[in-house]
Amino acid sequence: MGKPKNIKKRYLFLVATSLLGGFGAYFFFKPQINSFGRELLAIAEDYRFHLLKSAIEPEIQPSVVLNLVLQTPEAREAELRKIAAGTPSQERNRARYLLASDLLQAYEGGEALTLLKRLEYTYPLMTPYILLKRGRAYELTNDKEQAQAVWLKLFEDYPKSAASAQALYQLGNYDPQYLEEMISRFPQHPLTHEIVRKRLDSNPDQFDLLLLLATYDHSDETNQIRDRLVLEYSDRLTQKDWQTIGGGYWQNREYRKASDAYRFDPGNPRSLYRTAKGLETSGNPREAISWYKKLVIQFPDAQETALALEHLATLSEAKASLFYLDLLIEKFPEQGAMAFYRKGIILDFLESYESAEQARKTLLTEYPDSEAAIEYRWQMAQKSAQSGNKQQAIDWIQPILATSSSSDIAAEAVFWMGKWSLDLGKTKEAETAFEYVLTHHWQSYYAWRSAVLLGWDVGDFTDVRLMNPEVTLPRTRSVPPAGSATFQELFILGQDADARYLFESEIGDRQEPSVAEQFTVALLKLEQQQYRQAINLIWNLKTREEPQDIAEWQKLRQTSEYWQALFPFPHYQTILAWSLERDLNPLLVISLIRQESTFEVEALSPVGATGLMQVMPSTAKWISEISDIDSNYSLVNPEDNVSLGSWYFNHTHEQYQDNSLLAVASYNAGPGNVNKWKKKYPLTDPDVFVNNIPFPETKGYVKSVFGNYWNYLRIYNPQVSQLLSQ
Repeated sequence: MGKPKNIKKRYLFLVATSLLGGFGAYFFFKPQINSFGRELLAIAEDYRFHLLKSAIEPEIQPSVVLNLVLQTPEAREAELRKIAAGTPSQERNRARYLLASDLLQAYEGGEALTLLKRLEYTYPLMTPYILLKRGRAYELTNDKEQAQAVWLKLFEDYPKSAASAQALYQLGNYDPQYLEEMISRFPQHPLTHEIVRKRLDSNPDQFDLLLLLATYDHSDETNQIRDRLVLEYSDRLTQKDWQTIGGGYWQNREYRKASDAYRFDPGNPRSLYRTAKGLETSGNPREAISWYKKLVIQFPDAQETALALEHLATLSEAKASLFYLDLLIEKFPEQGAMAFYRKGIILDFLESYESAEQARKTLLTEYPDSEAAIEYRWQMAQKSAQSGNKQQAIDWIQPILATSSSSDIAAEAVFWMGKWSLDLGKTKEAETAFEYVLTHHWQSYYAWRSAVLLGWDVGDFTDVRLMNPEVTLPRTRSVPPAGSATFQELFILGQDADARYLFESEIGDRQEPSVAEQFTVALLKLEQQQYRQAINLIWNLKTREEPQDIAEWQKLRQTSEYWQALFPFPHYQTILAWSLERDLNPLLVISLIRQESTFEVEALSPVGATGLMQVMPSTAKWISEISDIDSNYSLVNPEDNVSLGSWYFNHTHEQYQDNSLLAVASYNAGPGNVNKWKKKYPLTDPDVFVNNIPFPETKGYVKSVFGNYWNYLRIYNPQVSQLLSQ
């Protein structure tokens, strides 16, 4: 029955397009109505594209327009005009929309109107935003009545669209009553929050407006609003309000305040758990224990109860800890690995050595892939190596090769297994270990060290500064993993304000985003140049406790988009230029910047270090006095800061004969400390030297900077990316 129907649809399609094409062609050749004919032909072509688009699946091709998004409006204008004047296609739709947006930014309403004309018929996904921009174009041409008419039509036809909220906001410039409508219908919209904050500035005592912000505004500033609600209006808050306030505090890592709020919503396991954990985090273990116990009693099978039992085992004395660990193993056997590991430690403390050994045996046999088992193996291997028995140390680590653990400890353990194998002359076994690290822990600092020892051309401590690796940056924006199709289209077209408004509206009153949503928020913050917040949002995904969230995060980590966002490349031209000027590896410089400031231009440390490369004012003054750098500099100017910071980074390299290990350590701890360590610890094995650094901060700093370097290299250098993909 389906085949005749398809034939009929195709027949109607052909008849319709033929009639439209013929009708348009007829009028086209009538001189007296030539203009009308062209218009009709354009309509026919647009309609034909609309029918085609719904009749067949569009062909997927690389987008020229999306490649232009990362360019400035001036640089992309000519190419966009060329595409916008072409035949109907998705490329033309995007070109017309993007070019019209650029023109509106330049206050050129007339030409924008021409580009937006009938665009909604071939670009239906973006119809609300086309109407929104059309209204703005009319406004710029001083046709304010038509502008208002378009915005009203947008609101009437798409009453739930976030674009309608923006239309009401614009209409509010003509009639403030529209702002009341906006607050009522779109409490989740960021522009509503802007209006509400202005009203609260004039009259702070408006409970409903305060609660609106606490419910829908997820920005950092909202904590002050939550504080006011708790202190001044607690008697008016419902149980749902308390849950909302607690969730907001929790997302902003105000754990004690979250705990106090969640006490008023004790009817679910999450609230009980967060009440307890907030108390524990803020230094109230005794009260935390009582709330954890409430959770265990009231919700014995909840997933939060497994977490509560873990915390109870940590906070309690030895025998009580054993009770909670046994209960955890019984009720939640999938959480048993850490329980058996901790039982072994406690039983050793209680001198029940046989039982402790049995607990560890169970850990290794029943949970061999677990982080707890790997951590135990690593501890035993280190003891064996320190006592001089490297073969025994290798034997402890060997079983890890049969796992696919993502544990950071596994990367370090297997790397050292490779080093010990080299010491024993077992080259093949060493290569196997290093290849395991590269395969299963490709993002690790130890993956870089493994690549070096396998002979890859990735730079070692002694020559990495002079390398100048090829860098290939993404040519288009990645599609966010969350949000509507319209939001995703706005984002990849670089329409950041509209995209942010839409996405925040889609989040609504949910205080806790999913993994995909949190990553998408980070992508938006990257485009707002809020790099530290973005990186922290992505990094904090690893702290999720729900099994589903952990699985989603692990899946996200397999994508290139995840790593490009975690290791962004802002100020690329500035970093590249000054790195080449100082004969420094650009990827090493950006790795240092990421560690020092996470790309915050105005970053200021407690001791006064300032800017991208955290240059001390006294150091900057000294550099300007002995170099050709102009003394008229600003440490919060990226160009000046990278000029001064790269000069000093080069200086530290010169002090240590281009040894980047010592130069990086000196950048953090100062040359005095590094010189002491050089005298105390031999440099014959740089990996041993790193482990011997007595300052935990500097040891971590060195590993972080070179770990950053490795990640920038594997993400942006095509040769290393290719090697890792084999």
